[in-house]
Amino acid sequence: MSSNEWRKYKLEEIAEIIGGGTPSTTNPDFWGEEIPWVTPRDLASTDERFISCGERNITKKGLQNSSARLLPAGTVLLTTRAPIGYLRIALNPICTNQGFKSLIPKADIADNQFLFYLLKNNVEYLKSVGVGTTFAEISGSALRQIEFQFPPLPTQRRIAEILSALDDKIELNRQTNATLEAIAQAIFKEWFVDFNFPGATGEMVESELGLIPKGWRVGKLEEIVTNFDRKRVPLSSRERENRKGAFPYYGAASILDYVDDYIFDGVYLLMGEDGTVITEDGKPVLQYVSGKFWVNNHTHVLQGKKPFSTEYVLLQLKNTNVKHIVTGAVQPKINQGNMNELPVVIPDEFTLLSFQDIITPIFSNVLDTEQETSILTGIRDNLLPKLMNGEIEV
Repeated sequence: MSSNEWRKYKLEEIAEIIGGGTPSTTNPDFWGEEIPWVTPRDLASTDERFISCGERNITKKGLQNSSARLLPAGTVLLTTRAPIGYLRIALNPICTNQGFKSLIPKADIADNQFLFYLLKNNVEYLKSVGVGTTFAEISGSALRQIEFQFPPLPTQRRIAEILSALDDKIELNRQTNATLEAIAQAIFKEWFVDFNFPGATGEMVESELGLIPKGWRVGKLEEIVTNFDRKRVPLSSRERENRKGAFPYYGAASILDYVDDYIFDGVYLLMGEDGTVITEDGKPVLQYVSGKFWVNNHTHVLQGKKPFSTEYVLLQLKNTNVKHIVTGAVQPKINQGNMNELPVVIPDEFTLLSFQDIITPIFSNVLDTEQETSILTGIRDNLLPKLMNGEIEV
């Protein structure tokens, strides 16, 4: 289908655009288990397509007493303030707070998945439309007037099928890795938390962490890790803009950008140092990464120190509460000194190596799957603008 057959539409011509609302937070009758209600926070992970619920639900009475509206399944949810540009497709009837302008596509003109990918491809443009001093926002009237090129509906569906097939495989890979890591975590807990490991005699001794198997001891995290923080080099947003490339640039909790060079090459564990440093249950924010990458100065860069593998350190830290070492009222921080002093149980070497023999193939599969996911993500991100601009005919 030639791009000459594409037609320009205003968003108001291809979709009904609906704002959201919040019922009174002090009225218990408005909050319950009936209707999924989402906020921009529920969309904080930006690389997903679908959503079925948020952290909270509202009641029918709450819906009636707010400006929110129950949106049908298939609605494209778009955050238009604080921040602009988070996107999801509703899997079921859902409503949102006022941080959204949701789009219900007109079925005879627009495919909802095509619309999702179209908006995703134009997030930076959408951000430029936002106005405001405290925080940028796209008004409903401004959103309705935004124009995009749309191909005929059959072409929209073919484009969406190509991109969604890639995203389906990416999501399947993520689920596979989550399952593999859960298996490794369960084995770790059985051996090193419940102390039910092969050859366990049941003989226990007192330690500062409670009872531990005889022959084991309590040490410090610095005994089992090698720290590479000195090699970190932060890049400003302007520097990153001028150095776009293929290598991920990691922050405390996620990839922040892609740049033209790398500092590290191999398998590493990143542990948040500044900003996002702990999870809701008090565990450290961790990223298990491999390959060539750059790191800013807001995350510790670690590897296991022989005979401890990096994977063992990952599982150990996933079972370690670090809330007590977080400092800073405004900007949470886990400094290197406090991190190094974290107490950890150190098993005998035979048990350690036996455990690592079991988890090594598990994490090998994780890394292989992660590499495939990275390739698929690159293919998707390369195809997205070309398909949306009609450069590739389908």
